[in-house]
Amino acid sequence: MGAAGRPEPWAAGSNGAAGSNGAASNGAAYGGNEAKTESIGDRVSAARQAVLDKAAAVKSAKPDKSEREEAKQARLAEKDAKASSRPQTRKARLRMSRIDPWSVMKTAFLLSIAFGIVTWVAVFIVWSAIGAAGVFDNINSTVQEVLGTPAGEPFRVENYINTGKVMGFTTLLACADVLIITALATLGSFLYNIAATLLGGLEVTLASED
Repeated sequence: MGAAGRPEPWAAGSNGAAGSNGAASNGAAYGGNEAKTESIGDRVSAARQAVLDKAAAVKSAKPDKSEREEAKQARLAEKDAKASSRPQTRKARLRMSRIDPWSVMKTAFLLSIAFGIVTWVAVFIVWSAIGAAGVFDNINSTVQEVLGTPAGEPFRVENYINTGKVMGFTTLLACADVLIITALATLGSFLYNIAATLLGGLEVTLASED
């Protein structure tokens, strides 16, 4: 410093140079930081854009949810159409736990009467066919030849077995069948009810086609 207390010129120049040098170095450092920040931002932007592009590609590769639902509905409709074209069989498993004896008796009585009538008609037709075929005449001639009594009264099988006797025996047998079948069917229904109470009854599977 001079005598008057003012700074020396060289000191002022050195301070100014030092200031300019500090400002220059600060500006250079700030500019480097800005350049570094811009490079990091560019890389982040590029990475974000790459992620967005990849997500868009994946989304375009996968079908939309609505499209998947439509495809699923179409497959279900096709499956329903194929199933409806074929006949569907429904099955029901039932158990016969009890039989009404009164209804069994009435049904058995009616069926036994029908069976008796059929039996009577069948015997009558067979007996008439045998008589029309000449079987009785052949039997009479054969018996006369075997016995060797041509001078006596000729043998006739009709005296022992004729239409009236055969049909009468058939009628009696048909009436007995009506009583026996009705009684056995009614007794069988009682026995089945007892067995069903102990064992549960018969299981029947019924099926219906639509």
